[in-house]
Amino acid sequence: MDAALLTPPRRLSVPVNNRWGAGEMSVMDFGDPKRPVDLVFVHANGFNAATYRTLLAPLSASLRIWAPDLRGHGRTTLPTPTAGRFSWADHRDDLTALIDAVDGPPVVMSGHSMGGTSSLLAAAERRDQVSGLVLFDPVIWTRPWVAAFKLPILRGLPRRIPLAKGALRRRRLFDSRELAVAAYRGRGAFKGWPEMMLADYISDGLIETDQGFTLACSPEWEASNYAAQSHDPWRAVRRLDRPVRILKAETQSTCHMPSDPRHQLTVETVPDSTHFFPMLKSDIVRDALFDAAV
Repeated sequence: MDAALLTPPRRLSVPVNNRWGAGEMSVMDFGDPKRPVDLVFVHANGFNAATYRTLLAPLSASLRIWAPDLRGHGRTTLPTPTAGRFSWADHRDDLTALIDAVDGPPVVMSGHSMGGTSSLLAAAERRDQVSGLVLFDPVIWTRPWVAAFKLPILRGLPRRIPLAKGALRRRRLFDSRELAVAAYRGRGAFKGWPEMMLADYISDGLIETDQGFTLACSPEWEASNYAAQSHDPWRAVRRLDRPVRILKAETQSTCHMPSDPRHQLTVETVPDSTHFFPMLKSDIVRDALFDAAV
């Protein structure tokens, strides 16, 4: 078996102190620690960096990869106030702090779903420190909807979408990690996931407490991420002067942005795929990451 897959990633903590609150961002560090960071990969809403371990580990033979836990996820300890929160500016600013902590040449920014969008927003703030982006079904609404979500009268509209309501109904406490795996296996968003990837999600997706194992990403924070949609990824693309490659799902994609050669943006559809194709078609994702980072 590939030694890169067997070698566990190191754990780093990056201090973050911005207007959204101070704390530590947990980072999984894959690859040779003596080489510069090549790639930063950011997870989707409700998940964590460990979820993508089996996807990223094979690349660590050639690349050094940082995979952070976003605010409110995994082992990151940053505060998660939801009152008056209308955008992913907090995730953007946390990732700019992470980019600033990279000691080396410009990196490739990447991510899945919310992680892809947040990477795009951060890259627009740190253009000289980012060489390019490769994003997997990022959450990008149409231009009219992005404009609408900025209006005060419509800011609360996303809170009523089924995803936000569903997040608030999530079971938050389990007696053991094994029971959590059994509860998720083959169901909902986890349908078809490899057993190891599900176990990796659970490893950092639950926190042990006196009452049992509770979700690291609380239902309230997950719902807030679905509801906070007044950021503008279209503006971020216009500000970038770096190549952006988007791979989107064929079915029920969350990305509504077309290719735009004027801004070095290419959008491709992954055949026979859903929003969770990084979990189900890891080879395609791995190839795209490798192509972008070498």
